[in-house]
Amino acid sequence: MTRFPRSVYERGTEPDVRFSLANERTFLAWIRTGLALLAGGVALEVLGLDLHPELRFAASLVLVIAGVFTPALAWANRMRTERAMREGMPLPASLLGPMLVVTVTLAGALVLLAVIL
Repeated sequence: MTRFPRSVYERGTEPDVRFSLANERTFLAWIRTGLALLAGGVALEVLGLDLHPELRFAASLVLVIAGVFTPALAWANRMRTERAMREGMPLPASLLGPMLVVTVTLAGALVLLAVIL
């Protein structure tokens, strides 16, 4: 049975299964985060809260865009981590943490401005 992607699983040696499963759990947690960002962005706009409409829409858009890109980045991060574990290399830094900090801070600032204005 061939594992996908071959470019990752044909390299190095098989790591301890606990580490591979932890990598998979982290990936699934980022998928849940992406779904939460999408749901938050859609809810912010659909609920029609009494906020400044342009700022509310901008915050919603930021959350939805982040929700769309989070799973793709999570997949890339999972594959980079798996490859590093298989080759005995140091684990790569995640791009998702900094992206999420910027996204949530920006969306929060937009919602705060929408409440104030």
